[in-house]
Amino acid sequence: MEGKKIAIIASECQPFFASGGLGDVVGSLPKRILKAANDKKEEKNEVIVILPLYSKIAKEYRNKLVYVTQHVVTLAWRKQYCGIFKYIDKGVTYYFLDNEYYFKRSAYYGYFDDGERFAFFSKAAIDTLLFLDIVPDIIHVHDWQTGLVPVYLRTNYFGDIRLMNVKTIFTIHNIEYQGKYSFDDDIIEDVFGIDSVNAYLLEYNGCLNIMKAAMECANFVSTVSPTYANEIQTPQYAHGLDYEIRRVVSEGKLRGILNGIDKNFYSPSKDNALFEKYDRKSIEKRNVNKVKLQEMLNLPVDENIPMIGMVTRLVSHKGLEMVKKAFEELMKEKVQVVVLGTGDAQYEGFFKDMENQYGSKLRAIIAFNQDLSRKIYSASDLFLMPSVSEPCGLSQMIASRYGSVPIVRRTGGLADSICDFTLPGGNGYTFDNIDHNEMLNVIKRALNDFENKETWRKHIEKVMSVDFGWTASAKKYLQMYEEILEK
Repeated sequence: MEGKKIAIIASECQPFFASGGLGDVVGSLPKRILKAANDKKEEKNEVIVILPLYSKIAKEYRNKLVYVTQHVVTLAWRKQYCGIFKYIDKGVTYYFLDNEYYFKRSAYYGYFDDGERFAFFSKAAIDTLLFLDIVPDIIHVHDWQTGLVPVYLRTNYFGDIRLMNVKTIFTIHNIEYQGKYSFDDDIIEDVFGIDSVNAYLLEYNGCLNIMKAAMECANFVSTVSPTYANEIQTPQYAHGLDYEIRRVVSEGKLRGILNGIDKNFYSPSKDNALFEKYDRKSIEKRNVNKVKLQEMLNLPVDENIPMIGMVTRLVSHKGLEMVKKAFEELMKEKVQVVVLGTGDAQYEGFFKDMENQYGSKLRAIIAFNQDLSRKIYSASDLFLMPSVSEPCGLSQMIASRYGSVPIVRRTGGLADSICDFTLPGGNGYTFDNIDHNEMLNVIKRALNDFENKETWRKHIEKVMSVDFGWTASAKKYLQMYEEILEK
């Protein structure tokens, strides 16, 4: 691909701010796209990333931001200040859009006016590109929070000659979260700034749906694993959008590309969060992390007790109903379980109740704590992800990188990244059905294998040797960019 200008617009990005996999992907992908193009000795691409300037940005980066300029963004009847700050790292230019009314909040999402907040951000991102005289060849947006970007390009900016040749890609990280609102003409015009003539773009199943509109207006739609791209064409996984997904497929617009992880960001040989650093050649040092975590959490200290880790959002699609049904039977085994996460009150309460009942075998930490998550990855022998649905999943990749052997249900990206040890190239334990007994049987098989130290060391060496980096995925993104520019 000849040197092109690519603008990535998203609501999260590591290391500035992230609440999950979206932030990890947006943090890694731009740099890997640049590197992949350079490795192919192509003309150098230019990659910029546009982000909201949340008040929660990590302090070490806030102090590095350089003020560029400011402008006024008009959205419907509102005129809002938009400050532009700049940061450059490893060839990627990041622009942070400042508006304290929308982004000086204690959390990234979850507010009654999220629709308005991210409508402003989407409109401001386009206005900022034009204000800075930056016309990209491709605009790549992520999830519903930036889904209005391709919609605005098709509506409000349709006659702008500067943007006539810009191609757009909309990536779905989780189809469950769609940006849905009750149908109301006032919302379409007063909040989203889209006239009634184009209201049909947002209408779907009797409500307004930003994700649906983004899929209709974008040139390509991608999602974060090949299996998930197939799954979301069915009612079971599409959360009501299966008709729209099938329409996208019929137009040849859907792609599925498995995410990767940043191997430098997630590296047990460099990670300062660990009690003891190690790599594949010094696996014996992992046990230090296990013993220290047992001490920290006041669990019985014994490196010969297999430890199962779970770092997850405590919500139903993570397979927690299966865990609940199997838990008492699991507690009969020689095992320790460490759970870290926040989510639905019923699951938070369940794990705390189980901790009270099985205090020597379970610790449930109801928190979002990146430091502790790294400690769990490095200390646990097994990592459980029994998801009902999992678009990609990065935790199974991170766990493997740290030598925690994954146990997963074969769905979405879990099916694309983890293969059972009984098969050629096996790198974990898998099961197929949403069945707590099937899950429990696989866990017991893994616990039995743990008792054979020679076998277990080979398992650790195997999972740590799998390359879950971005090299292959970045090349596929470049291929998608080339394809969209040729159309």
